[in-house]
Amino acid sequence: MPTGPRGQSARATTGTDMINERDNLLKVVRFETPEYIPMHFHINPACWHHYPPDALAELMEAHPLLFPGFDAASETVPHSPGSGNRAGEAYEDAWGCVWETTDDGITGVVTQHPLKDWSEYEAYAADHPRADETTGADSQTRIEQAFAAAAAEGRMKRGGLPHGHTFLTLSYIRGYENLIFDMTDREPQLMDLISLIEDYNMSIVHRNIEAGAEWMGYPEDLGMQVGPMLAPADFREYMKPSLQRLVAPARDAGCIIHMHSDGDIRDLVDDLVDGGVQVLNLQDLVNGIDWIQKRLAGKICIDLDIDRQRVTRFGTPAQIDDLIREEVEKLGSREGGLMTIYGLYPGVPLENVKALMDAMERYTGYYS
Repeated sequence: MPTGPRGQSARATTGTDMINERDNLLKVVRFETPEYIPMHFHINPACWHHYPPDALAELMEAHPLLFPGFDAASETVPHSPGSGNRAGEAYEDAWGCVWETTDDGITGVVTQHPLKDWSEYEAYAADHPRADETTGADSQTRIEQAFAAAAAEGRMKRGGLPHGHTFLTLSYIRGYENLIFDMTDREPQLMDLISLIEDYNMSIVHRNIEAGAEWMGYPEDLGMQVGPMLAPADFREYMKPSLQRLVAPARDAGCIIHMHSDGDIRDLVDDLVDGGVQVLNLQDLVNGIDWIQKRLAGKICIDLDIDRQRVTRFGTPAQIDDLIREEVEKLGSREGGLMTIYGLYPGVPLENVKALMDAMERYTGYYS
């Protein structure tokens, strides 16, 4: 049962004796009795032109556990989308994939796949990947500066690969349908392309380790609404060996290994965590809270991605509160092993945004 009455958080909010974010996070991951359940609320940049900016800023200021130190009167909110996320501006990435979006701040889609035919592979491989902000000349300096700032603020020094580091990158280069046929047909050059991508990713892993990373993330969406995006046998043949090679240096360096995948990954979960993964970020309702409880709770640290399709978008504030409470009670424990994240995108009613923030702060100190 929870440690306090409904509506009252057990987490301390003030005082110099409060554990810092890094130390509490370590306790969560290691099941060493943390002081609170980490709750992360991410606001997508597109929200700042879909909602009244003052309303979002007021909500942030009213929820200091989710947005510590935020001052609506003096702090600049992130209105500008990043490179490649601007409507009407096509963007070419390091692999020659052309991206387009229709809404500032929302990641778009690849509209031009650069390797349409395997006969072009030799020329393609000779020219890719191109240097980008992740691997360019000053990338090591940026990583070191970010880690220094994190350490000074009591936060974890978090490194990681780009989202969609291998499987999705393959689909961007070849096109999803072509990629699935490549695996089915046992296309001989596919392994060469995977090796090319792996070398790029491995250079990023080593940059982060050399800069002193304590945490390494491996984000890769592999699930659909029902089932995975590729056959489990193909994942084991093509993806898993590369993934495990990318994880090994960080694991051996003592980094916490964090794995992320959206969608239904139930058929892949054992293969995903095999090889030293300590934290698994997966979606709640598409995989099922009860399934997550039965298969993962108490065995691996769960970084729970809170529903963005059903309850938080179309439900009532009371239903949202019930959802967060259920997740904390079923997946959390006093020993640790649970953190949560919610990603806000346009379309969620503001009253539901407030209900989410309220519930996440309310249950940050609750345990089953």
